[in-house]
Order: sequence, then structure tokens, then C-alpha cells
Amino acid sequence: MSNVLRLAIVDPNDETRENLKTMLLGMDIVWLDAECSRYEFFSDVVEQSKPDAALICLDGGPDRAFMLMEKLRSTSPDCVIFAVSKSTDGQLILKSVRAGAREFLPLPIDVEELYGALERLLQSRHSSGDSKVRGCKVIAVAGATGGVGCTSIAVNIGCNLAKKPENSVALVDLDLALGDADVFLDSIPDYSLVDVTENVSRLDFQLLRKSLTKHSSGLYLLPRPIQLQDLDLINPESLRRVFGLLRASFSHVVIDMSKSYSHVDLTALEMSNEIVLMVQLDLPCLRNMVRLLMSLQQIDSIRDKIKVVVNRAGLESGQISLKKAKETIGRDVFFQIPNDYKTMIEMRNNGQPLIEQAPKALITQAVMQLTELLDTGATSVVIDQEKSASEKSIAQTWRNFWPGKTKAKA
Repeated sequence: MSNVLRLAIVDPNDETRENLKTMLLGMDIVWLDAECSRYEFFSDVVEQSKPDAALICLDGGPDRAFMLMEKLRSTSPDCVIFAVSKSTDGQLILKSVRAGAREFLPLPIDVEELYGALERLLQSRHSSGDSKVRGCKVIAVAGATGGVGCTSIAVNIGCNLAKKPENSVALVDLDLALGDADVFLDSIPDYSLVDVTENVSRLDFQLLRKSLTKHSSGLYLLPRPIQLQDLDLINPESLRRVFGLLRASFSHVVIDMSKSYSHVDLTALEMSNEIVLMVQLDLPCLRNMVRLLMSLQQIDSIRDKIKVVVNRAGLESGQISLKKAKETIGRDVFFQIPNDYKTMIEMRNNGQPLIEQAPKALITQAVMQLTELLDTGATSVVIDQEKSASEKSIAQTWRNFWPGKTKAKA
């Protein structure tokens, strides 16, 4: 589970403060929660935003900075202090440590040095069992074709996670053109992904939650843009900024992916901890799955996260056997969700998740089990006795699916 530290900075010098901000915005383990240009106001900022750490530049007045550190040490003892300065004078460093700084970083800050200091902070909190360490698991639900059930599964995974009181969960509808997660939740959102993207630099945690639509299950929804003309406003860079805030605000983020597999989609997959790749046991869907795996398995940041999930298992007409499907895609199936078309349609039409619509149904129990497996990071169990079949070349199995191949051999 990736961890995010909330950080606040104070620096009376505009130039160095902007340089610090630019550096922090490029770090995936940090969310810049607040900034301040006056030492005398910073303790109030910390008290309101409650960051994990404070970055205090001493060069705007060392004595005032030391007084601020001593005050934070008593008023906000959980906030770890990092002192920064252009000066490396030994007495200055000693005074900053005595005032309460955990580490001293010289300006200009080396990125690797700052990253190392933040990593040490995270590790120290883990080793001490600090429950305040914030972690976020990002689960992406993608599909090998349209209509394979991605939105249904993403919505229900999100609602299942949100039912646990210790979790805070956001669902992001990343099907930018035709997403309908709001329909599944019977919601009429006031804001969309575009609104959050355009204002992400001005949002804090409270404003973010007010910008999302909250479902009765506790799930927060960030829907797709309203206007098709706004799709270009969502790009990989803006998406990273939005997810930085989401990861710092929630314990779980579930993504309902589109089927375009654009640069935006690939960015979301790279930022995910778990990738659910939905498939049905029919020929067109399996052919698409082979093609997807051929491409996605070439990306280091995506390859090991993929979990193939079969939806509508047990559908009698036109289905290929599970054994043949696994031989075709060249890997094991992580999980199977039984076919229950009637219950799923009722869920969608009523705008209720399965745990509310049909809590005792077999499909409800299956999705709950899948949710638990994803949340705990479980790995699939190889069922096949013949390992050689599952290790077939994807390229070879892809060619076997082309029409006319049998005739060519005849």
C-alpha cells in the first residue's frame, strides 16, 4: 500500500518557496497540504490542516523560525519538523535541532536527500506502529471490451470497501466520454473530474470531499466530465495531481477505467496498486484480452499488478471453457464472478449496490470475496496441473485465434 505524507511549508522568500513547491509537487509520496509566507501565522495553519510534517525555511529570520519550532513542538507534537537553510553553519544546525527539527536540509535541496528524509519518516512510523500513517490502495477496474461489467464491479468494490468504518473510499469514473457510474449510484453530481482538475491546487481535504458526491454506503464519487468538449482538459499530468490529492485524502481509490487505453488510462494504471482486467469467456473478448496482455505486460510499472477476473461465469450459451481460456491468454484466472443478469440489472436500475439490493445473493458474496482479496493484496493460485499449458507464448495463442488458420493448415 503506497503511503502519502501531508506536508506544510513556511518560507518568507517567494522564490525559494516556489522552488520548494515545484520540487514537492513532483514527489509521489508527498501532498503539499498548505504553504505560508509568515512565521507568525504558520502555527495556526498547522493546527487547522494537521500535516504530517512541516518544512521550515530559516533564512527569513532564524530567531523567529526557532521560536516557531518550539511552539509547534508543544502545540502540534505529531507534526515532524524539517529545517532548511542556505547556510550550513554548525551553530545554526545545532540550534534548529535543539528547537525541535528532526533533520536539517541545506538549500538548494537535493531531491534524493529530501526523498530519503521523507522515506525515513514513513519507515519510523511503520516500525513504531503509528496508526496515523496514511496509506492508500488504488484499484483499477478495466475490461477487454465494452459491456463486460467493469462499472458494475468497480461500483460494488467501492461500496463494499466503504461499508467498513475504518475506510474512506473514492470512486473515479475515468470513462471520460460515456461513463455512467453516477447512474449506478443513483446520484446527480454537482462537480466532475474537470472541476477538481482545474482547482486541484486550491483544494484541501475538506473542500475535496465537498466537491465529491457521497453515496449512502459512504462511497465518494468523482464523475466523468459533463461536456465532451472538456475531455482534453484531462491529461496525464493533471491526472497525477488529482490522484496525489485523492491518495492523501482516502484509504482507497477505485477507478472505473475506459476502454480506450489512452495515455490518461495508462497513467491511471501505472498509479494503481491492483489492476482488475475483466473478461468474458467468449471469442471476441478473449482475443481482445490476449492483445491487451501483449501490450500491458511490456510495461514494467503495470505488468505485475494485473489480475484477470472472469465475469458472468456459468453463462451456458456460447462460452469457451475456463481451461481453454487460460491456455489462450497464457496466464491463470485470479477470480470468477457468477452470472446473475437479473440481479445486476435490478441493481443498476434501482441505483443500489449489491450489498443493499441483494445482500444474500451468490453474486454479492462473490464480489465481496473479490473485494477482500484485492484489499489484502492476495495473489492468484495456479489451478492447472500442466504448467506448460499456461506458459504458452501469448503471441502464439494470439495467432491461433485468427479465422482461417485451420484452413491454412489443411
